[in-house]
Amino acid sequence: MELSNLKPAKGSINKNSKRIGRGQGSGKGGTSTRGHKGAKSRSGYSRKLGFEGGQMPLQRRVPKFGFNNINRIEYQGVNLDTIQTIVDSKKVKGALDFDSMIKLRLVRKNELVKILGRGELKAKLKISAHKFTASAKAAIEAAGGEAINI
Repeated sequence: MELSNLKPAKGSINKNSKRIGRGQGSGKGGTSTRGHKGAKSRSGYSRKLGFEGGQMPLQRRVPKFGFNNINRIEYQGVNLDTIQTIVDSKKVKGALDFDSMIKLRLVRKNELVKILGRGELKAKLKISAHKFTASAKAAIEAAGGEAINI
């Protein structure tokens, strides 16, 4: 290494940066590239989310209807035919619990699971879930398995 081949560290120099607010000599003096007057020229300006320049914002123009229950409990459904497919591919034997459902990517770790009754189950399985439909529970028990509520 010699003085002739020294270079600044990569990323330490930004040649095309504007030095804003550094007087007339910078070529960006006076208004500091903000233009004249208006909210955007003032200090502390931050545009509100959904602001449309004073026009009535979209979220206020569109009519609202319906009802969203804030206490609703969402369940991720897993059908019996899906479970039977997994058993047929020999990924599960004997028991299917919440952790194994996460590993098999049937559900995510923060979701609640409800076993649904579509399809039929031939395998004898011990299935653990948060909820079961009546038809799913009957089908599991008819196959000789067990439905366990978590």
